[in-house]
Formats: sequence, C-alpha cells, structure tokens
Amino acid sequence: MAAKTTQAEEKEFDLETWLREGTRGLRHILKCKPPVVPEEFKSHTRAARKEILLALRSLLDTAIQRVEETAAPTKR
Repeated sequence: MAAKTTQAEEKEFDLETWLREGTRGLRHILKCKPPVVPEEFKSHTRAARKEILLALRSLLDTAIQRVEETAAPTKR
C-alpha cells in the first residue's frame, strides 16, 4: 500500500526561499535583543570593506592604463 504524500512533501527544496526565511528570522531575533555585535567587529568589517574597495581601485586603474596605452593616438 502506497503512503499518501502531502503537498509540502512533494514540493522540492528551494534554497533561495530557505535562505530568505532564515535571514528574516535572524533579523527579527537581532532586532528584539540588545546588540550582539561588538564594536571591534564593526571596526574590522569597515576596514575590510575599505581594503576590498582599494583592491578594486587598483584593478580598475590598471585596466584604464592598459586601455590608454593601446588606444594611444597615432600621428599621421
């Protein structure tokens, strides 16, 4: 005899929905309680974000330099 399955059991796992629900729950928990993130963590996060932006800037500067070198006008 085959077991009956509900609609919830037949639905495939959806990673995006699962992550979205988890994120909402985490935000709710963090809003309800006193801040659990220490200031030192925030400081390191800001510094890391700045380093990432500086790294991207160096990539862009190099790409711009290469474009300028190859697109140098030729004299006629």
